[in-house]
Amino acid sequence: MSSKNTKEIKEEVNDTGYLDQELRPSRWEDYIGQQNIKNNLEILLKAAKERNTPPEHILFYGPPGLGKTTLAHLISKETGRNMKITSGPAIEKVGDLASILTNLASGDILFIDEIHRLNKTIEEVLYPAMESGTLDIIIGKGPSARTIQLELPPFTLLAATTRVAGVSSPLRSRFSGGVFRLEFYTDKELEEIIKRSAKILGVDLKDGAEKEIAKRSRHTPRTANYFLKRARDFAQVSKRSLDKKSVEEALSLLGVDESGLTPSDRKLLETIAHKFSGGPVGLSTLAAALSEEEATIEEFNEPYLLQLGLIERTSRGRALTQNGYKHLGLSAPKNIQEKLL
Repeated sequence: MSSKNTKEIKEEVNDTGYLDQELRPSRWEDYIGQQNIKNNLEILLKAAKERNTPPEHILFYGPPGLGKTTLAHLISKETGRNMKITSGPAIEKVGDLASILTNLASGDILFIDEIHRLNKTIEEVLYPAMESGTLDIIIGKGPSARTIQLELPPFTLLAATTRVAGVSSPLRSRFSGGVFRLEFYTDKELEEIIKRSAKILGVDLKDGAEKEIAKRSRHTPRTANYFLKRARDFAQVSKRSLDKKSVEEALSLLGVDESGLTPSDRKLLETIAHKFSGGPVGLSTLAAALSEEEATIEEFNEPYLLQLGLIERTSRGRALTQNGYKHLGLSAPKNIQEKLL
């Protein structure tokens, strides 16, 4: 039998399987950034509380890792309501949705992640549930089919998506509480997030380590926390303090450069530059050349490369910009402007 006491066991669990949960803010004051959304939610939640009604349905969208799920958890804690969590791919049949909705208690919150992946048939069942609190179920087939209408308790639907265009217009319009886009974080905001996470991890940051992590974190808190954990591991194993030099060496091992580009990002840039003479090149051709899926390029690589101005989408495909050539240490061709038209 192990001699570890309860506190030691709890700390070990928190630092392994549930570490990401520990780093997630549990109070509004700890949630850094997205100030405009926080201000709007504060008014919405306060008004609903004064009326003693559940908050209206809310949709969050934006790139992965910006805090959509965290906002849903904070709303649940702020309102004191229970939250049931599921995802679009997990709801395969109308019966799955019916089971979830009929098991909600009055005032409960239902959070659906990746809502853009909901089946269109299931979406149509969700419309009356969101608008009038009723669930229409068809029993049987053919002439003997009949419709049963079930009354649902008042509830709030919170949803998140990385592809808001994949959410149908009728469904988007039923989020009467608002559709909010989460923006990328500034380096300053990321530094504050890294400092807070370091305190939770019990790590002492030195010599501007948080600045070095922040500038490589692709303006995304999830990436910043991932880099912090890897830098912590490196410093721990090498018996060194977590300073700027340790961060540089740790992220160098991961292949992350000073601009936050990963090996796959650089490979994409180099492929456009060398195999396709700087572009433009179509997405399907580029994906085939990289042996990568088109969705991975569109959703993971491209947003950050576009944000840095290293590539550009043209009517004929993706092309390298002046900054893209500069990042690779190459000279841009004289006809680069023609390529970007």
